[in-house]
Amino acid sequence: MHAAAAPALGPGRVTMAPLVAFSDAIAAVLLAADLVVVIGSVLARSLFGAPVEWSDDVARGLMVGSSFFGAASAVARGENPGVEFFAARLGTGARRRVDAVAAVLTVLIAAYVALNAFKLGWMTAGQTTGSGLPLEWTFLPMGAGALFMTVFALDLACRRPLRELVEVLVAVAAVGGVFAAWSAVSPDTMPPAGLLMGLGFVVALLGGLSIGFSIALSALIYIWLDDYLPGVIFAQQMARGIDNFVLLAIPFFILVGYLMEANGMSVRLIELLQRMVGRMRGGLNVVMVLSMVLFSGISGSKMADVAAVGAVLVPAARRSKQDPGQAVALLAASAVMAETIPPCINLIILGFVANLSIGGLFMAGLIPSALMAAALIGVSVLFGTKAAIAADLIPEGGMRRMWIGAIVSLGLIAMIFIGFKSGFATATEISAFAVLYAIVVGAAVFRELSWRALARSFMHAATRSGLVLFIVAAAQALAWVLTLQQVPHALGDAMVALSQSSGTWLFMLLSIGILIVMGSVLEGAAALIIFGPLLVPVATQLGIDPLHFGVVLVIAMGIGLFAPPLGLGLYGACLIGHVPIERTVRPVMGYLGLIFVCLLLIAFIPVLSTGLPRLFGY
Repeated sequence: MHAAAAPALGPGRVTMAPLVAFSDAIAAVLLAADLVVVIGSVLARSLFGAPVEWSDDVARGLMVGSSFFGAASAVARGENPGVEFFAARLGTGARRRVDAVAAVLTVLIAAYVALNAFKLGWMTAGQTTGSGLPLEWTFLPMGAGALFMTVFALDLACRRPLRELVEVLVAVAAVGGVFAAWSAVSPDTMPPAGLLMGLGFVVALLGGLSIGFSIALSALIYIWLDDYLPGVIFAQQMARGIDNFVLLAIPFFILVGYLMEANGMSVRLIELLQRMVGRMRGGLNVVMVLSMVLFSGISGSKMADVAAVGAVLVPAARRSKQDPGQAVALLAASAVMAETIPPCINLIILGFVANLSIGGLFMAGLIPSALMAAALIGVSVLFGTKAAIAADLIPEGGMRRMWIGAIVSLGLIAMIFIGFKSGFATATEISAFAVLYAIVVGAAVFRELSWRALARSFMHAATRSGLVLFIVAAAQALAWVLTLQQVPHALGDAMVALSQSSGTWLFMLLSIGILIVMGSVLEGAAALIIFGPLLVPVATQLGIDPLHFGVVLVIAMGIGLFAPPLGLGLYGACLIGHVPIERTVRPVMGYLGLIFVCLLLIAFIPVLSTGLPRLFGY
C-alpha cells in the first residue's frame, strides 16, 4: 500500500501531533457512543418491548462523523492506500513532482468536501429526520471531519519544497483555466465527460493519488464540467454512501479484530492450532490457512486478519528456515479464500449496494470458502516440508489453558452465527454484541485488556474503518455519476445481448474478469460498490441466482485485490511480513491460480453456493 503524498516525517509532524490525537479521540469516542446506542437499543427492544425510535438515526449520524474523523487521521499518518507500482519507477525528480501533484489534489478534494458538507448542513438547518432529529447533525460532523482532513493534507503538502508547490499550483490552475475557457468558448467541441472522468481517474491512480481520492476526483470532474450540478450534491452523495445502519457492522467487526489482538484471543487461537497440527508435514502452512479461517469468522476485516496471523506466523516461518516470501504468498491467498467467510465486510457491502440478503450471502459463502481452504491445505501438505515442525516453533504451555482460550474465542463465532439464524438481531446489532463479548468475556478470562489497550483498539478501529468507509462514500458518489450517464443501463443491455447470443457462461466469465481487474486497480469495496449494482440485476435477469453470483463476484474481487503487481492487499501483506513484493510474485501466482480454478468450479456448479441458503430458508 502506498501513502500518497506522504513525505518523510519532519518538524510539521510535531506541530500536528496534538491535532491528530484530538482527531483520533473524536473518532474513537463517536465509535464508542455508536456502540452504546446500538446495544442499548437492542436491549430496550428485547427486554422491555420499548423500541428506541431515534436510535437508527443517531447511530448513522455518529458513524458518518466517526468515519470522516478516522479518515482524517489516516490522511495525517499517510495511511491511505494507493497504487505505487508505476510512480515508484519514475526518476527522483519526476517522482517528487508527481507526489506534489497528489498532495495538492488531496488538499483540494478534502477542502471541497468540507466546504460543501458545511453548506449542506446549513441548507438543511431546521429540517428533521424521520424520528425528529435535526438533519444537519449528519452533515456538520462530516464537514468537521473533512476540515481536519484538509488541515492534515495541507500540512503534508506544505512540508514539500516551496518551488515544487508553486509549480504544481500553477500547473493545476493552468489546466483548470484551459478547460474553463474551452467550455465557455466552444462547449460543443469539449471531450465527453465520461472520457475525461476515466482519464482523470487512471492518471491520478497511476500517479499515486490514494484510491479514495482518485475515485472522488473522477466524480468531481463530471460535477465541475456540468454547470447545473451544485457541489453540495457531491457531499450529499458521499454522506448517502455511508449513512446506512447496515454499514455500521463494518467498524464494529473491525473493532472485534483489534480487541482479539489486544485481549490475547488471537495468540491463543494460533497457539492451539500450532499444537494440534503444527507437527504434520507442512504444518506451519496448514496452521496459517486454518488461522485465517477462524479469524475471518470473527473480525470480518481481511487486513486485520492478515495482520494478526502474519505477525505471528511469518516470523515463525523465518525461524524454521522457510522462504518468508512463500509464507506471505500463502497468507495473501488465504485472505482471498477467507473473502466469503462470514462476517466478511465485502459481503456486507455487496449485500447493501445490491439489495441482497446479508444472512443469505453469509450462508452462500461457507462451502466455497471450505473448498478453497481444502485446496490450499492439500497443496501445503503435498508440497510441504518437515522444516515447519522444529521444536521451538511449537508453543509451550498447558493444553487446558489453550483450550479455554479457544473455546472463549470460538464462542464469538457461535454467537455471530446463532444471532443470524435466530433473527434476534441484524448484522449490525450482532456485530455490536460481538464487540461487547470481546471486551467483557475476553478481558475477564484472559485479563490482558487494559484501559489503554481498549482505547487504542477503538482508535485503530475508527481509523481503519474510516479508510474503508471514505472509499465507500467516494465510490457511491461515482456510482451516482455513472447512473446519471446511464452507464448501468448501457452495460446491462450489452451484457444481456452478449449472453443471449453466446450463453450465460460468457457473462459469468466476463463478470469474473471485470472484478479481478477492477479489484486489482481499486480497493475491494470500491469495485463492489461500482460494479455490484451494475452486474447483479443483469445476472438475475439471465436466471443466475443472485446469492450465487454475489459470492462469485466477491471471490473474483479478492483475487484481484491480492494479485501482483497492483493488488493493494498483496502490498499490505508484504508490509506486515516485511518481505519485498518481488519475493512473493511467483509463489502467489501459483496459489492464486489454484484459487482461480476453485472459483471456476464455484461459478459453474451453483449448488456449492446455493445449497446452504436454500437449506436455511434464504
